Amino acid sequence: MNGSAQRLPLTIWVGFGLLLSLLGFMYLLSLVEYGRARQKALPVIDQVADFTLTNQDGNVTTLADLSNHVWIADIIFTRCAGSCPIMSTQMKSLQDALPPTSRVKLVTLTTDPDYDIPSILKRYGKRYGANFQRWTFLTGAKGELAGLAAGSLKLGSTPVPPPDQKSPVDLFVHSTIFVVVDQQARLRGSFQTEGQDMDWTKIRPQIIATVKELEGD
Repeated sequence: MNGSAQRLPLTIWVGFGLLLSLLGFMYLLSLVEYGRARQKALPVIDQVADFTLTNQDGNVTTLADLSNHVWIADIIFTRCAGSCPIMSTQMKSLQDALPPTSRVKLVTLTTDPDYDIPSILKRYGKRYGANFQRWTFLTGAKGELAGLAAGSLKLGSTPVPPPDQKSPVDLFVHSTIFVVVDQQARLRGSFQTEGQDMDWTKIRPQIIATVKELEGD
């Protein structure tokens, strides 16, 4: 009887320890499942098709160069005097908001490849403080650009007919949207940045939150 009474506390403590271990395991498992559920909650808008374009350094860039990365994309043209400077400033603010350890890439497409050759894009990127290790500017054949921009990323662009141009640089009407693509090259988020009630101080945190969800943070 006395021996059983002495062994009972040890048995209780062992059982308590096993229970704590089980609860800890279940908690970690719930965190993993929660992260997966959050990723699944983001819609899959489209699959990004492969492409072959040229970056600001004159190097060929394909979809494979962005594989296993979350990336944020927009479309501009360097002669633009309207929304493009605003968008590039906003992209720079996203670059600044990302931690140095983040693997997220930034991609800016041009809608004006006849003028926006690599050296022009490089100069434009420097003007906005681009870190070219993270932020890539792409030009190339019009068909390839259209396939990526309009076809995969849903970033539209339309030339302005000469009679309708209000200035020599009023050349295109294009999307003022930032899109987010996941590690499997799936379009997962689209954020309008211009228009009534559009507030960048509220939109930027939404983009960063989407990126973090996709990265699994």
